[in-house]
Amino acid sequence: MTANANLFARFEAGFVRDACFLESAHTPTHTYRDLDAWTARAANTLVELGLRPGDRVSVIAEKSIGALWLFLGCLRAGCIYQPLNPSYTENELSFFLTDAGSRLVICDPALASRVGAASIDCSELEHVLTLDPQGQGSLAELWRDADPNFETATSSTEDIAALLYSSGTTGRPKGIPLTHGNLYTNAVDLMKTWAFSKADVLLHVLPIYHVHGLFVVLGPALLAGMRVRFLSRFDPEAVIEALPGATIMAGVPTYYTRLLRSTAFGRETCASVRVFISGSAPLSEATFRRFYERTGHTILERYGMTETGINNSNPLSGARKPGSVGPPLPDVSLRIADDAGAPLGVTEIGNIEVQGGNVFSGYWRLPETHAEAFTNDGFFRTGDQGYLDDDGYLFIVGRSKDMIISGGLNVYPKEVEREIESFAAVDEVAVFGVPHDDYGEAVVAVVVEKDGAQFDEADAIDALKVKLAGYKVPKRMLVIDEMPFNSMGKVQKSRLRDRFNDLFGCRTSA
Repeated sequence: MTANANLFARFEAGFVRDACFLESAHTPTHTYRDLDAWTARAANTLVELGLRPGDRVSVIAEKSIGALWLFLGCLRAGCIYQPLNPSYTENELSFFLTDAGSRLVICDPALASRVGAASIDCSELEHVLTLDPQGQGSLAELWRDADPNFETATSSTEDIAALLYSSGTTGRPKGIPLTHGNLYTNAVDLMKTWAFSKADVLLHVLPIYHVHGLFVVLGPALLAGMRVRFLSRFDPEAVIEALPGATIMAGVPTYYTRLLRSTAFGRETCASVRVFISGSAPLSEATFRRFYERTGHTILERYGMTETGINNSNPLSGARKPGSVGPPLPDVSLRIADDAGAPLGVTEIGNIEVQGGNVFSGYWRLPETHAEAFTNDGFFRTGDQGYLDDDGYLFIVGRSKDMIISGGLNVYPKEVEREIESFAAVDEVAVFGVPHDDYGEAVVAVVVEKDGAQFDEADAIDALKVKLAGYKVPKRMLVIDEMPFNSMGKVQKSRLRDRFNDLFGCRTSA
């Protein structure tokens, strides 16, 4: 008999029922036995609503224990979980829900009107339910009396477990289906690489609408059967209070720069921590060194993306090189290639390509993009550029797709440019990222005014806040006389970055 490849079944195999799973400042402690019961209630509720394996469940809610039960309940029922950022606008949500073909949408009650308007054209949608951060709402009313026993659905490694979206360089978001096999392979690799065990306590401060908080740290933690200290959001004071007793913390670089601003943060605060992990955005060498000087801890940086999970990690034992994301994980094949696909040698900069069980198989309902995304021999073209040193450590030097990562979240310039181009006073626009001490990169736009028009920065930013999620809105919008074009008529964004590199008083490390 073939073993069940359902990700939850893989997690469940290592549970110690009476061991503590989850602790939070404002709720009772939950054991792994509680996890089993609450996720069974969630799964039974989905089945009673008529959902079947493969149906999409879209969740637009703040981080909460209830949202965590829902994610795991979706796995158990064989449904496809689609987490969405609660800050998305009506237009953005409309695309995501329609493109995914959502059968069920669960949202925070405060977002109900926005979600209702966004889902008008979602022809496959049958239910809209609510769940608030306190565990209340129409969904919670249904699952409160549901059966706390559920036989986890049988899934293959190729069955889709989650559907996430990442904007493309054309501005159209693309769905990224991740299978039970993708997520399990990566979780096993990370559990081994970072030596997660039942003795660990994970301080979980990341959002769970994002790969980093939902899969990268929770996956190996659940496989290991460890304790999770669950904070609803990142707040420096709350983190400093919660760190004693924790052994692992993962975050984006912004978290570490904000902790360093607090005089209360130091060696004593994190004496119990054995590893701090950073990802989702480049960690500056300055932050890397300042953190070590303050705490004695060397931050462990890793590299991944939504399509692949984690590809590389600096070692737990061994050199953690500043500026490097370390060697590939055991089950990941990584190579550097030139634009013609030929492999490059040590220290030669080229395109980063990866292959492995962690890598998705293609974009949702976009078969025509497969040849562009994958090489003939099955390597995924990440769109990032870098080189490998003599020790096999990867150094990333840039993103060929021109993506901006601000506060750990992906921003694609074309999507922002398209909105700015609609403004009456704008003749030309270019959007790019520049260094920022807090966000890693800040989104900046430069515009050329139409003849006789006058562009107002404050009014433009206010208008964009209605059309785009807050993290995509430029921090500054500046008027310039003319765009720097190359001979092919393309805007030379490298020249713009150089010109405005110190706009926020922060320059990248050499």
